[in-house]
Amino acid sequence: MTISGVGIVGCGNISASYLKLAPLFNFLDVRAVADLNMDAARARASEFNVRAETIEGLLAAEDIEIVVNLTVPAAHFEVTKRILESGKHAYSEKPYVLSLEEGEALREVASERGLRVGSAPDTFLGGAHQLARAVLDEGLAGEIVGGTCHVMSHGMEAWHPNPDFFFQTGGGPVLDLGPYYITNLVQLIGPVKAVTAMASASFSTRTIGKGPRLGETVPVETPTNIHAILEFRNGALITLGASWDVWAHRHKNMELYGEKGSLFVPDPNFFGEAVQFAGENGSIEEVPSRDHPFGVPNDTDNAGIGRANYRCAGLADMAAAIAEGRPHRCSLELATHVVEVMTAVLKSAKDRQWIEMSTTCERPAPLTPEQASQLLR
Repeated sequence: MTISGVGIVGCGNISASYLKLAPLFNFLDVRAVADLNMDAARARASEFNVRAETIEGLLAAEDIEIVVNLTVPAAHFEVTKRILESGKHAYSEKPYVLSLEEGEALREVASERGLRVGSAPDTFLGGAHQLARAVLDEGLAGEIVGGTCHVMSHGMEAWHPNPDFFFQTGGGPVLDLGPYYITNLVQLIGPVKAVTAMASASFSTRTIGKGPRLGETVPVETPTNIHAILEFRNGALITLGASWDVWAHRHKNMELYGEKGSLFVPDPNFFGEAVQFAGENGSIEEVPSRDHPFGVPNDTDNAGIGRANYRCAGLADMAAAIAEGRPHRCSLELATHVVEVMTAVLKSAKDRQWIEMSTTCERPAPLTPEQASQLLR
């Protein structure tokens, strides 16, 4: 078994999840972390028994083959470019770039150097979403013709101690949470052909509700209430509602309407939960589990509810794919297409027009329970 030495750039909140969960997987050995703030790097290194490096030192380290980019979205492009220029494969948190032009630039650098670029989200590899994929691939719902998906709340300022970047350019619900939903839609029904949208920002400032900056306000510089229609290449029309201006709602996370029935898909922000299906008789029933290992609860949320959390699955799949010489599922092509869809939604809302996509991608290969088991230690 080929083990990839992994380094992490960016030691913020999300780094703890990667460091905690990476040991669940074959093919990965996290060896070092780096941050512009060396105190933050040393603290994470001490907590998880890895070494702390400067960013320059990590990029030069001979025992690191893959570098994970966990910096803020506005820095993703420059940091990933530096990773590739150092001769290492890159895996980025979402969104891995903030424009199609940045994605194409990274594609060129990676191609020239024979390197891989991967990107979160990898939640679509979860047991629930792979079960939904199997239902569709087996033709139980027929061709998907329509659907809805909604991701709505009142934003991150109530719980995040430093929520500023969520409300700056590069943030907002489409770029922050849209990757989970749009990536899952693409893996389920294929690439997007065109989009149209409307958007607004209902509140000019947000008040921090937790931490040392309690009561401080932050400006809102990006739309926070977006309603879009996505036209897929198979002809399906999907409504996307993404808002941080909503106190409560009753919309389901994702519903797909097919020629033979309707599929009810749980929150793409998570790996597990139940999938439901209704055929021509209209009776909604839970789809029997197929014992996918990435659907098994291994964590609890703040409410004490069991959750399946297999973050790093996409990273492990990329490391395995490099060793095996096959495409990885959380690919640059998939991520670039999703970035174009998201940025086109925002541009459409700004310009009040339809926008045709210039990119496309293949649906990532399904991840069977057997294949997922091979990724786990």
